[in-house]
Amino acid sequence: MPNNFPDIINRIHFIGKISEYFERLGWTQQEQINHIRNKYGITRSQLNDVELLDLFKYLQQIGNDKSMKIPIQKIFFGSPGTGKSHKISNDNDGGIVYETLGIDKKTHPENLIKTVFHPEYTYGDFLGKLMPQTKSDGSVYYQFYEGHFLKALAQAYKNIIAQKEGESIQNVALVIDEINRGNSSAIFGIVFQLLDRGQDGYSAYGIDISSLEFRKLVELIGFKLEDKSEDRYLYGEATRGKFLDEYQSIFDKIHIQVQESKVVGSSIRIPPNLSIFGTMNTSDSSIYFMDNAFKRRWEWEYIDWKQNSDEKIDSIILEGYGNNSFQWKQLVESFNLFIKDNCNSVRSGKIEDMQIGYHFISTGKVTEAQIKNKLMFFVWDSVFNRDKNPLRELLGLQRNGKELVTFGDFIKYDKEFVENLLSYKQK
Repeated sequence: MPNNFPDIINRIHFIGKISEYFERLGWTQQEQINHIRNKYGITRSQLNDVELLDLFKYLQQIGNDKSMKIPIQKIFFGSPGTGKSHKISNDNDGGIVYETLGIDKKTHPENLIKTVFHPEYTYGDFLGKLMPQTKSDGSVYYQFYEGHFLKALAQAYKNIIAQKEGESIQNVALVIDEINRGNSSAIFGIVFQLLDRGQDGYSAYGIDISSLEFRKLVELIGFKLEDKSEDRYLYGEATRGKFLDEYQSIFDKIHIQVQESKVVGSSIRIPPNLSIFGTMNTSDSSIYFMDNAFKRRWEWEYIDWKQNSDEKIDSIILEGYGNNSFQWKQLVESFNLFIKDNCNSVRSGKIEDMQIGYHFISTGKVTEAQIKNKLMFFVWDSVFNRDKNPLRELLGLQRNGKELVTFGDFIKYDKEFVENLLSYKQK
């Protein structure tokens, strides 16, 4: 490996190699730009020879080691049915969590934690909360249950502590589907502070957590509380309970300082082997506002409805239409073109939110009932809920006519809806 580039040809060669490694690792253009800017403070074209070699060695290292030094913290967004969750994790190629993070959910299911945000999902569900329990004699006691984030954080810490010499640290992924269907600012709470990551992959700033939360965290890591009154714990081969600070060498591996059995200062941070993913559909009717401070702590990737690597889509037919010769893929493409042409009539004017992906109906065949009760209802209730004239025009009916007033009227025209969409031509 040369120490510098004596001529422009070698420089161009290494720039090409760097691009190959970025592509191999699945980094987007924006992720590449952000990494170079954060690490070197300049753009790629401005890197000198030493900086190029440093970047090359870094990418070469993480390319050969799936123990990520730079975790993924990204929200995938797009139209419904575009395969956002499938891109993160699936049973075919494993998705990003397998291909990039090396998480095999069959052999290590504990390294993949999934949850779904919804209007009733709370900070307690995310970090942890006390829940009442009833004993056999009828008396009530309270037990602290970990939330999805605390569970993922503990597993990431546990993997770091368990690393053996010469082995890679196992990655952990927390996947949050429908991240905008819950009040994300309230759900994340103080965890929001941890989303800023430093160049080492750890959170740039730490947080304090309650004694209950910390006690559950260390239990999930593998410490067993022996004496509750004195907070003494057993761990590993220990035969007597100790205060946690007697295990400080273990906590040093995860950058946590303890005094007796309590965490000291703001030393709880997200480690580099914990990646967090989110998915969101902005066409959902129950959406909470995401403030800019929250959004800018994530990388974002738009999944276009045209993106499709599933060859099975080509063979899905519309059962009951055109003697079973019509294809679902063609209907989706014509549908999205129709939506785009009638953008002025679309509710809220958010065209991309009202288009659909090939997995909007995700079955081996698309039935008449699915066309009526899912696709046509979506069009009626979500897309053209305030202006039905585009539908009347598609079906060859009179504008503002009384033939199409209720949804019951609309589904009577399901054959015309499908056939006219398939033959639709752009205006």
